[in-house]
Order: sequence, then C-alpha cells, then structure tokens
Amino acid sequence: MPKTSARLLAILSLLQARRDWPGRLLAERLAVSPRTVRRDIDRLRELGYPITTAKGPDGGYRLGSGTGLPPLLFDDDQAVALVLALQTATASGVCIEEAAVRALSTVRQIMPVRLRRRVDVLRVTAVDHPGVRTGSRVDPRLLVTLSDAVRACEVLRFAHTPVVPPQSAETAPVLRRVEPHHLVTWSGRWYLVGWDLDREDWRTFRVDRIDPRIPTGPRFTRRELPRGDVAAFVSERFQGTGGDQPCRGEVILHLPARAGSAYAPDGVVEELGPDRCRLILGAWSWPALAASFGRFDADFEVVGPTALQDACDLLARRYARAAIGGPGRPVQAGEATPCRPPPGNSPRVSASAIRAG
Repeated sequence: MPKTSARLLAILSLLQARRDWPGRLLAERLAVSPRTVRRDIDRLRELGYPITTAKGPDGGYRLGSGTGLPPLLFDDDQAVALVLALQTATASGVCIEEAAVRALSTVRQIMPVRLRRRVDVLRVTAVDHPGVRTGSRVDPRLLVTLSDAVRACEVLRFAHTPVVPPQSAETAPVLRRVEPHHLVTWSGRWYLVGWDLDREDWRTFRVDRIDPRIPTGPRFTRRELPRGDVAAFVSERFQGTGGDQPCRGEVILHLPARAGSAYAPDGVVEELGPDRCRLILGAWSWPALAASFGRFDADFEVVGPTALQDACDLLARRYARAAIGGPGRPVQAGEATPCRPPPGNSPRVSASAIRAG
C-alpha cells in the first residue's frame, strides 16, 4: 500500500484527469479499501480541495471549484509550460508584469530540485511589438469585466475613444451599445468583437480605449459570427489594414503576386497575371500608405481611393524638389489629405504618369 502522502497526490492527479470517479473504481486504482479512499478524501478537503461526493450505489467523487486557492499539483511538463507562460507574460499587452514575477518566484520555490534545475535554464525575453506602446496596455480587471459580459451574454455600454492618425487631435469618446461576442489579441493588442446595436453591424474595439459603464444591459441571444469562426473573422477584418490603421488603399502592382505577398504580410494580394497583381494595404496616413506602395520598386496604378492619388501627387512633388536639390516651396503638412472613407469608384492613376507630371 502506498504511503498516505503518495495516495493523496495520486487521488488529486486522477480527479484532475477525469470528471467523475466512482469510489469503488478509485479504490481499485489505488489498491486500497473504499474506507481508506473516504479518509483520504476527507484529508484533501481539510487542505482546501473542494471535492464533492455523489450519492447512490455507484457514488463517487468530483473535484469542483472552491472559494480559495488550495495547493496545486503539476506534472513536469505542466510546470515547464507554466514557467514559460509567466516569463512571456510581459508581451501579453496586459498589466500583469509584477504579478507574473511573483507567481514565477512562488512556483519555482515549491519545485523539486531536479525540476528547478530544468526550468532555471529557461531564460526567455519577451520583446513587445514596436507598434504596441506602453499606453495601450490593458488593466486585467477590465478584461475580467468584458469576459464576464461575453460569458453571460449581457449587453455592454461603454465609452470608446476612436483611433486617429498620429499628430491628429484626439476625438471625444463615443458611447456604444454592443452585444459582446469575443475577446481576442492581435499584434500585441486586445480587441473586443461584438455586434454594435446602433450601427447594426459587427465591430472590433480596442480594449485599452474602452471605458465600461456599470451595470451591464439586458441579456441577449448570441448571434452567428460571420464565417462562423472568430479567428477567420478577425484576420479578414484586419488584413490589409495594418490592424486598426485607418487609411486603406488599393493598387495594381506591376510585379508577380509572389513578389507582392513576400513583402506585404499584412496585405491582401490577388494575382492578375504573370507580372501583375492587386494589392491592398493600410497605414496611419495617406502619404505613409503611398510611400509603402513605392517600396516595391515597381510601377503601380492607383485603384482608389482619391485620397491615395492625392498622397502620391504630394510625394511626387516633394521627391522631385529633393532630387534637384533646390528648396522650392515647402510642402505644408496640411496639404496631405486626411483619412476619409474611400469612395465607391475611383479612377486608376499610373504612378509613372504622376512622376512625369
């Protein structure tokens, strides 16, 4: 018969691996009597483990959830996975750095020596994406609030500050009423996916720009997400726009599609022939978007919108003056066309023609 401490660990491991364990089967697995199993279960309850008992001839035991956090049991692989997760927590976009360090210290302290040596060689440095600024980090309590509304299918009311291009004046928060569907991460930021009740459409909201209003609204029946999969929906929504960057344009690039896709991982590329492809990209401003198309070192035709044509003209004049070395008339920042929704039909403009003009 195994020692009491070994049996307790074995019972915990079995209860974690399976939802319900009949007392008779548990006794057979441990090679002890049902009475011994009952005593061991009582000892585990005294340690804080919430184990419930099912009545009846085949009554058994189940590990439930309690009000406190009892001692935890991890196998070697779980412990290594936990250490890696805690070391990379700084790149999660959530303000949990200090808590992660304390948790890592606690876990390491209770590890056996052989396992501690194994995890001590794991030194991982999590580097934030350059586009993720300190101000965009999310309070974990806000994530819990939003997650509760998602799980309970309760309408959320919150003030949301729209994203604007750099050097633009910050706009006032807008009150939104949303049926929350999912919390997702994309490029180091957290987003809430939900159905906007006022706009009657699916929207994604930066969580760090959400200021929730409590209490939440009424319950709702969950809608079917487009394409049925949140990962596919978010990828399609953000693809070609650089995430939440507001300026989006389309060109015909005089390069094979494979060349366009190799240098535009966040763009939408469509093959149009052996040496031509359609390319959609996004950026923070129209001049930046025009410059991003120029980096392919090939001619292109602007499909739209008009704001992208204007930005190409602006850059063409700016570069022309720089090429001849004369000061000329400086191009003012105000001449750059601000981001606006693209029109339905925009004429195609050749980049070569713009340069010639």
